[in-house]
Amino acid sequence: MKQILLVTDGCSNVGMSPVVAAAHAKAEGIAVNVVGILDYGDVGELGASEIEEVARAGGGLSRLVDTRQLSQTVQMMTRKTAVQTIQLAVQRELKQVLGNGSIEALPPEKRSEVVRVIDELGETSKLQVALLIDASASMKPKLRAVEEAIHDLMLSLQARQGHSEIAVFHFPSTKYGEDCKLDLSWTDNLKGISSIFTKLPMSGTTPTGPAIMQVIDFYRQGDYGKKSNDDETDGIMSDYVV
Repeated sequence: MKQILLVTDGCSNVGMSPVVAAAHAKAEGIAVNVVGILDYGDVGELGASEIEEVARAGGGLSRLVDTRQLSQTVQMMTRKTAVQTIQLAVQRELKQVLGNGSIEALPPEKRSEVVRVIDELGETSKLQVALLIDASASMKPKLRAVEEAIHDLMLSLQARQGHSEIAVFHFPSTKYGEDCKLDLSWTDNLKGISSIFTKLPMSGTTPTGPAIMQVIDFYRQGDYGKKSNDDETDGIMSDYVV
């Protein structure tokens, strides 16, 4: 299971539309979740609209939160999206086997078994989460909360039965650039996370779309991306559902 978790507080203003980029991610089997950090109670009408549209196009979830809620929200969205991914795979399998993609249409005893399988796979399947952090100037006061949220997310993922990894990116990588920078490659431990935030240059534009595309490319380059996640998940579903 693959996810991009975008943490931002405003609108993109450079390069490709982030909504289009999120749709590309979904087509690659990568869910895009978006957390909008509230600034004095608001992210602006355009910012809130973009956050929702990006998550919808990426098949993920969106939330607007203040810094006090950030850590809990990040953990919740990561786990909920993992279960959602499994549920969609189960529904595809049901449609192929039974001609009906609805779990609710199953008899009660079968339905409870399918729900149990979904919960089990959500806890045991391999999970990779690429954190994409908006490092524009307005995010500087919120960086400590972001650091704490990433630390807590890693602790939460370590508690899962399945193998979990995170990678961390920030954007833009230069003051007027359209790209993002990989700060921490796939890891399953907490070392190195705190050192990221002391070096982030908090300034520049907000090239959210190009940054999402670079994270997609990063997934493509890894061994994890050599096999389609949908194929892998569908295989697991067949063992359980058929």
